[in-house]
Amino acid sequence: MRFKFPVITLFLLAVFVACGPSDEEKARVKLNLAKSLLEKNDTASALLHLDSIPKLYPEAMYSANAAKNLASEVGFDLLRKKEAELDSVKVQIVALEKGFKKEKTQFDRYTQYIHKRQTFERAWDRSYIQVHLDERGEIYLSSNYYGDHWLNHVALRVYDQGDDAKTDTIPLGDVNNHHSDFMELKWEKVSYRNGKYNDVLEFISGNVDRRLKAVFLGKEYYYIILETYDKEAVRDALALSEAIKRRSKLEAEIKGLQGRLQIN
Repeated sequence: MRFKFPVITLFLLAVFVACGPSDEEKARVKLNLAKSLLEKNDTASALLHLDSIPKLYPEAMYSANAAKNLASEVGFDLLRKKEAELDSVKVQIVALEKGFKKEKTQFDRYTQYIHKRQTFERAWDRSYIQVHLDERGEIYLSSNYYGDHWLNHVALRVYDQGDDAKTDTIPLGDVNNHHSDFMELKWEKVSYRNGKYNDVLEFISGNVDRRLKAVFLGKEYYYIILETYDKEAVRDALALSEAIKRRSKLEAEIKGLQGRLQIN
């Protein structure tokens, strides 16, 4: 009698395991979860669940086939939406490009977008804030001083009525803090690359209609009122930058979807 309890226990355990949910039942639960996620517009998570069903439950033939068909349907729908959005972004880029000239010198790795009101011919003899943009959508600002004595400026602050934004400091001697002179004229150009413009770019772009002022910060301070066309150049360059980056992202996503759907 001492051995009957373990034998009965093992028997009941075997029966319990045998009567547990099948692959088909477990796959159906995951399929329903994917459908729920689609209803919440969480397409990425839903596709992950759908893709996992055949791998996790190889014997769930019905649910695996249903998951594959649903994933294809979702993929084609997503592809159409991405392609439509890409067409819209391309139209936006063409419209924004009208305000810029494209230029690529022997010193440039990428084509540069130069706002038509900020070309060298129009701006070499004034102090102003310049926006720089390349074909990748990479953007940065520079503060350009022109005068009869050195400021040795290292940063820039833009402000109006208590609101302001300030760049990081670019110290003298840094490759992005450039000085040049001719006769008695002095030029200083400080470039705020890799996000060192902080939120100055967005501040200018979002306040084109305000009378923004800027102060060049250094051993001496120099104040300017931003010209309307310089503020518009910043606004348009930021919009073009975002559109170019969005185009690149969409093109990569579309390529990925086409590969998933086996579209040449």
